Amino acid sequence: MHLNKREGNRKDPPIEEKDVLLQIVEECRNGSRNAQKKLYDALSPKMFALCIRYMGDRDTAEDVLQDGFVTLFTKLDTFSGEGSFEGWARKIFVNTALMSLRKVDALKMSEDLDSAWNVSSDLTTQIQNIGYKELMKMISELPSGYRTVFNMSVIEGYNHKEIAAALGITETTSRSQLLRARNMLQEKIKKY
Repeated sequence: MHLNKREGNRKDPPIEEKDVLLQIVEECRNGSRNAQKKLYDALSPKMFALCIRYMGDRDTAEDVLQDGFVTLFTKLDTFSGEGSFEGWARKIFVNTALMSLRKVDALKMSEDLDSAWNVSSDLTTQIQNIGYKELMKMISELPSGYRTVFNMSVIEGYNHKEIAAALGITETTSRSQLLRARNMLQEKIKKY
């Protein structure tokens, strides 16, 4: 299962919806509190789901969501209007979640690929037999390092070089953590 958002597997919003969102962004730049509320309402469900995936629990995810919106509103003038605003915002929330994880040292991973467990190749087939909510719950239960690499690789579509640079780890460690995350998910799915 490949849930890659960065490669455009997800349908873009209709043109009218994009135009409305860009209009709201422009109103936010002009200081409209009402527009800020509209932008928050438009983005918060998706960004909260992203925060939960990275943080693993609602309370921490709510803190990251709030910090992400503070950053978003602070940096709104840096959005050039090129590309997807939602994609630009998503990157802010991913970075906010990663910074939060770094603060608690959740990303210190020293295991090598050589010691990673073997992963069965039928994980994709097994995942297809469970629902989205159940899968997201299983992902949220992974240890934070595994969960972070899994989210960045499988869901966000980052490669191991990008993950290593973002997290301050080696590419080998990124691969190892992804393999371990997949193995843990496979075990959870078998038990399901």
